[in-house]
Amino acid sequence: MLHSATHETRSATPTGSSAVRIASIPSSHVYVRHLSSAGDDDAGIERLPDPRPPGSAPEASQWWPPVMLDPDWISRHADDFDVLHLHFGFDASSPEQLREVVAALRSNGKPFVFTVHDLRNPHHTDRRAHDAQLDVLVPAADELVTLTSGAAAEIRRRWGRSATVIPHPHVVELDVAARIRRERAGRTGEFRLGVHLKSLRACMDAEAVVPALVRAARELPDAVLQVNGHRDVLEPGGARFDARLAAMLTDLGDEIDLRVHDFFSDADLWTYLGSLDVSVLPYRHGTHSGWLEACRDLGTDVIAPSCGFYADQAPVHTYRMDETTFDADDLVRAVREAQDRPSPLLDLGERDRQRADVAEAHRALYTRLVRP
Repeated sequence: MLHSATHETRSATPTGSSAVRIASIPSSHVYVRHLSSAGDDDAGIERLPDPRPPGSAPEASQWWPPVMLDPDWISRHADDFDVLHLHFGFDASSPEQLREVVAALRSNGKPFVFTVHDLRNPHHTDRRAHDAQLDVLVPAADELVTLTSGAAAEIRRRWGRSATVIPHPHVVELDVAARIRRERAGRTGEFRLGVHLKSLRACMDAEAVVPALVRAARELPDAVLQVNGHRDVLEPGGARFDARLAAMLTDLGDEIDLRVHDFFSDADLWTYLGSLDVSVLPYRHGTHSGWLEACRDLGTDVIAPSCGFYADQAPVHTYRMDETTFDADDLVRAVREAQDRPSPLLDLGERDRQRADVAEAHRALYTRLVRP
């Protein structure tokens, strides 16, 4: 069994280096960057930069597909890292390919850490492929991390493994978040409710959620429903054009403030989220949400579905929706609740302290793997 080999890697891992070298997959993703203390003071932790995929553009942030998630890379670079930590990027890997990655780590004496962000992949309509991947990765990991106690309980139920719960760090840089909060402080009048359809992940059900939000906006004083979506979905000729959805949104006319645009830059995304009072997550399945965390940073309230563990992540307003159930009346109630009783504003000083705690928790995890 893969899990039975985990103790062998602890004694086989080199410990001579002063810094513990982490091969993070990826390392440039904002979540992973914020596992380090602010100011890049990692106090003994060094994360390898993402190797650039062959033939890709020279941007420093390029990490897809993940070069490190390969048994040959692991064997060639075994002297360059002490721990491999997988977060994202295994969507296209078969279970057999993942077994080969684990085998390469074992044969080279390298501990394997896996953060379980998604127990149900938001990009997949059918859950079976992701479940098969998790059936390899979760039992094989020397250490498991997840973001919420609810996810940890599901991991324990499904695989009999314990996962360390470390909360999601901030997403928006805190100086940017503070500026956007100041800019929104003087805003009065309308109650702006937003739903962003992006490029329609498999988990999204706009055709269920938007009509209920229209009804909620009609019934609330000074409410405006803003619907954003990408051109590739909402304009004819787009690579993923959804004619039925586009027609539904057009037919709603002045009932919604429809914004169709290209992908936002990070700066544009933060400005957009900061302009809302509430952001609605229209998901039928999923687990955790970085979008939710960005909203918290910017002072924007969140209405989240009952699927997944969004309510475990943070104080949100919840409505009943999952893969088989949608309660439109409950969503209308959640919107009213968000207007009447907004969630507590997250203190940015606390967010800064949380990041330091998250960094320390990871430092302790890595250290006990290589220096037991």
